[in-house]
Amino acid sequence: MNKISYAALWVLVLVLFFLVGPFLVVFVAGFSDGETLLFPPKAYSMRWVWHVFELESFQRSFVTSMWVGVISTLVALLLGLPVAYALSRASLKGQEWVKTWLTLPVVVPGIIVGLALLNHMVLVFNLPVISSLIVGHACLLVPYTVRVVSSSLANLRHDIEDAAVTLGATRWQAFFKVVLPNIRAGVAAAFVLAFITSFNQVPVSLFLTGPGVSTLPIEMMAYMETSYDPSIAALSTVLVVFTMVVVGLTEKLLGISKYV
Repeated sequence: MNKISYAALWVLVLVLFFLVGPFLVVFVAGFSDGETLLFPPKAYSMRWVWHVFELESFQRSFVTSMWVGVISTLVALLLGLPVAYALSRASLKGQEWVKTWLTLPVVVPGIIVGLALLNHMVLVFNLPVISSLIVGHACLLVPYTVRVVSSSLANLRHDIEDAAVTLGATRWQAFFKVVLPNIRAGVAAAFVLAFITSFNQVPVSLFLTGPGVSTLPIEMMAYMETSYDPSIAALSTVLVVFTMVVVGLTEKLLGISKYV
């Protein structure tokens, strides 16, 4: 290896340390045996890991995050799947502009998106908190589902669908019996990616939560305002491990990196 290669390797190591370092700090602090958040801990135990499973507020907000994540992801898939199909199969005027508009919820800062959704979901339509969270998260997740499903459709030959139509199938039958089964891995990958995005969402959820209803990330922020024990570090460790396991299994079974 030449000097440039060694220099690039050191830059890579520094970048990885910068990215992974905070997670390592939280991971280690989560196993502290002390009463306050401290790094490095003076003693180690699992007491705070078990403690987070006993807190009713975390249990309730976890269930809320799961329900909102699953339902909003399904809604985003129901909307994103036909949009991705239309963009990949039809030659539309201004198609690039449509793709640009679809990415706006991702590109625009989350605080602005949350404020806009608060104005429409709560102040204009006066929707309940849960309904507002589901609609708001679904709006954020549609761009992810469109992108992942579009990548899957791009790898599917058009003549397969045309052959099914030539053999007597209708377009609807060709879609459900030929196209959809062949892109099921991409659809599943879109579901996992969108669900994780919804579960970890903070800015939009911060605007749309209300009294008695809160998602887990918002509940964690509220807990930190009154307590400084290692519970949040322990819960963060559990969530990081949970996310890594889900993404790892999805990558192994579906190859999610092919679609994102």
